Amino acid sequence: MENNQKLVHAFHEALGIDSNLIKDNLTYQSIPEWDSISHMILISQLEEDFNVSIETDDVIDLSSFKKAREILIKLGINF
Repeated sequence: MENNQKLVHAFHEALGIDSNLIKDNLTYQSIPEWDSISHMILISQLEEDFNVSIETDDVIDLSSFKKAREILIKLGINF
């Protein structure tokens, strides 16, 4: 699975939303499914799926699908 598809899948699994809703402009708390609890589930899903450890500053900074990709790139994941 290509990394962008893997990222979409992580959001789909963690937030329980349709993959078609997952675009760069999807932001934290813009939908009811992405609240503080599901945010932590998403962080865990990303760490597991990409075998990375996301620092606290990045957990706080992860405010959109686009930002998630940027953080993963910073952690050495290629897109």
